[in-house]
Amino acid sequence: MHAANRSAFTRIWRYRYLYLMVLPGFLTVLIFCYFPIYGILIAFKNFNAVEGIWGSPWVGMKYFKTFIHDPMASGVLKNTLLLGVYSLLWSFPAPIILALLFNELKSKRFKKIVQTVSYFPHFISIVIVAGLIQIYTSRDGFINDIFAFFGAEPTSLLLDPNWFRTIFISSGIWQGVGFGAIIYLAAMSGIDTTLYDVAEVDGAGRWKKVLHVTWPSIRPTTVILLIFAMGGVLGTDFQKVILLYNPATYQVSDVIGSYVYRQGIMGAQYSYTTAIGLFMSVISFVILYITNLISRKVSETSLF
Repeated sequence: MHAANRSAFTRIWRYRYLYLMVLPGFLTVLIFCYFPIYGILIAFKNFNAVEGIWGSPWVGMKYFKTFIHDPMASGVLKNTLLLGVYSLLWSFPAPIILALLFNELKSKRFKKIVQTVSYFPHFISIVIVAGLIQIYTSRDGFINDIFAFFGAEPTSLLLDPNWFRTIFISSGIWQGVGFGAIIYLAAMSGIDTTLYDVAEVDGAGRWKKVLHVTWPSIRPTTVILLIFAMGGVLGTDFQKVILLYNPATYQVSDVIGSYVYRQGIMGAQYSYTTAIGLFMSVISFVILYITNLISRKVSETSLF
């Protein structure tokens, strides 16, 4: 046996239990993330369930061209982009701000209670969240009660296109801000406390410590998460969209995911919707690559 192969086998055998611990996760990713990639062939075929993927005839770029010329394409692309960008602008900074606030709390008991309360919404089913939103934003919901206190007329907010994006984004912040802060808190826990002591000796107050000690320490983590977030800017949470939207708000709420759901699952246009999904995945990868390239040139932090 070649020396390199022998040494590799020796390392694997030495750490066999660690490899066995990794194996279930590796197989899960392989089976559910990589094997299904084979299905993108449907985007280039006129798929027929009876004939199967290989038996279906090739049509090349037909369905990509169909989507580009679809009169609804511009509308759903615009809605997807706007929801993604607005969510990024409002939702991305929220966990950072919350983590910075947690980090400034002196009472550990109070900090644990507040953290637990902020994490809880993340574990609520999206169906339950959508149900709560529908109840709270209904004509007799408590949000309208607040508006009525200030003299506004009660209205069903989810039927108003002007309110859909606000409700969607604010509910997303409420649901994910606490859980999202965990990563930043973990990064802050690794900060050398002597840096704060030195800053205090130099006369820095709380704000100066955050600005010159805490923020520079968590900036690499923030940049990495921002790159990931940019890659998912077109991946709007279509499950919540489907649960919340209605014909009255289609003009602002119909996104790529909901359009694919209607055309693919309900309309059985599998090849067409696979082409749309592949098209959007390529665009998302391009956005991620460009963001990573800019980050690498501007700072020393990047994914690759």
